[in-house]
Amino acid sequence: MENNQITIFLNKLAAIVSRGELVKLVIAKQRNPSSELKSMIISIVEIKAGKRLNFIYRYKTKDITKNLATEEALPVIRKSLEEEFLNAELFATGETVQLTTVGRGKVKIKTTKAMLKQPEAFVHDHVKERLIATEQNVYLRELGILNAGFELRREMSDKYHQINRYIELLSPAIRELELPDGFHVADMGSGKGYLTFALYDFLTSKLNKSPVMTGVESREDMVKLSNEVAIKAGFTNLSFTLGTISEVQLEKIDILIALHACDTATDDAIFRGISAGASLIVCAPCCHKQVRKEFRVASEMKAIMKHGILEERQAEIITDGLRAMLMESRGYRTTIMEFVSTEHTPKNLLIIGRKAKTTPAAKQKILENIRKIKELFGIGHHHLEELLNK
Repeated sequence: MENNQITIFLNKLAAIVSRGELVKLVIAKQRNPSSELKSMIISIVEIKAGKRLNFIYRYKTKDITKNLATEEALPVIRKSLEEEFLNAELFATGETVQLTTVGRGKVKIKTTKAMLKQPEAFVHDHVKERLIATEQNVYLRELGILNAGFELRREMSDKYHQINRYIELLSPAIRELELPDGFHVADMGSGKGYLTFALYDFLTSKLNKSPVMTGVESREDMVKLSNEVAIKAGFTNLSFTLGTISEVQLEKIDILIALHACDTATDDAIFRGISAGASLIVCAPCCHKQVRKEFRVASEMKAIMKHGILEERQAEIITDGLRAMLMESRGYRTTIMEFVSTEHTPKNLLIIGRKAKTTPAAKQKILENIRKIKELFGIGHHHLEELLNK
């Protein structure tokens, strides 16, 4: 029965591909949690040999890309669904098809209305409005977002959209800062460096600034790769160093960036920025585990919090809300906004804190509100609060 469901899913996929309606196929949720392969993303590409399915094999520290003809691709996808992954989500222009493995290996298929449009980055006029241009962009080519001819690779359109949205959101906050030449930017947990390179590009080419920028990353292979790309791009004041948020030695921090720092690592980054007196702190938190474990709700809200998914979302809201309030208590004016719309990726809030002034009375009022919120949800401590009170 399970193989029949997978066959039905693959037949639907083949029909969608033949009509040119595939936006992307995401295969995820490993059967073996320790597997190095985290997910697979599949989309249509046009190469000299014709239409192919582009596979992005997403590992923890790298991506591997392969192009396969449809008849070659389908057996590979079948094997991945039968042996490696539990779920698949097929996004087409006319529908969304979800394959889910539940219980004792029971496979279910659900079809709903289309959730994604064809990638907007392929609309010619729209691309020209982007803050990060593709024309002769060496780092985007080296990072695999563009092909050798500096054309946007279809399977990387989401990443290109994310990069530009990131710069759009940061632009107003950066423009209002009065920063001297040689100001220091630290990007904590820079990963492969997509957003680090884009921000350096924006600061130097669009704003004509002269930053000293450092990407901090704990994986040696990512540091080596990013430094090589920086040299090829001619970004002389951008470098990457091996280290962690708490321990890396930096001369100065005027702008601190920490995107997708897991759980309390976001608190470590905010604390590092506040301690350094950074003019701007930008965080995109993820994995809100610490506060959720603290929840001891005794009020009427207990009836709502018994639902795991609602408790999880509430924990995210409370965790990030308290982070913003704690930053405000230390003299930062905060804004929380959506980083990338949920059609691209779910949990992506951006917390932006700008250095400002506060009064003792205002600080006390904020701290009292924090105390009341913690009491309402039975929260014993918040990691950032503990760091600030040491």
